Amino acid sequence: MSGLKYGAVWVVVPCYDEGNRLHHVLGQLASYGHSIVVVDDGSPTPVTGVEHYSGAYLVRHCVNLGQGAALQTGIDYALAHGAQYIVTFDSDGQHLASDIAAMLAPLRTGHVQVTLGTRFAEGGCAVDIPTTRALVLKAAVSFTRGTTGLRITDTHNGLRAFTREAAARLRITQNRMAHASQVLSEIARLGLDYAEVPVTVRYSSESLAKGQRMSNAFNILWESTSGIFAR
Repeated sequence: MSGLKYGAVWVVVPCYDEGNRLHHVLGQLASYGHSIVVVDDGSPTPVTGVEHYSGAYLVRHCVNLGQGAALQTGIDYALAHGAQYIVTFDSDGQHLASDIAAMLAPLRTGHVQVTLGTRFAEGGCAVDIPTTRALVLKAAVSFTRGTTGLRITDTHNGLRAFTREAAARLRITQNRMAHASQVLSEIARLGLDYAEVPVTVRYSSESLAKGQRMSNAFNILWESTSGIFAR
């Protein structure tokens, strides 16, 4: 991370009842020296122990508001604490902290204002993704490309990075799954320069059981339409 002062990069980690998975994620992130804000979105068992990780801070929602709301809270916190670059990162262990450097590179050079992780473009990888989920995600990509004009290969990927200016302009008002589609529609509406970056997303029995069940996969298409058309 040469060329970036300490605290310039903030990683926003929304969390709801992730238990030990969160601490595994924080252990990975802390080793890279980024500042981290964990947003506990009203977990039944409140998150503890965040202060043990270097550069990590905890913000709590008193009630569960949804991932979109947690992301916006974390982005606002990072901006208030001087972030120059903001990365959104899932708390369930699906993302690799080692992918963050590639996500930041186009921002640091000034070529774009936003980078979007993609598991489906050349160089990306979706490890152990269920076939039905892959098909639904690709259908959501086609829909999003048609409605926003963005030339993307992935959608509903929680690994994203923003310059300070882009993060300050973009507001997430869709609290739940629809926030992912809203972020893309806002990038298009605001005319933000963006690039996709190949990343790895890993599926596990735990993540599939908790938030990535096959029964939930088709909600992505419905929430995509909500995110595009709801303001």
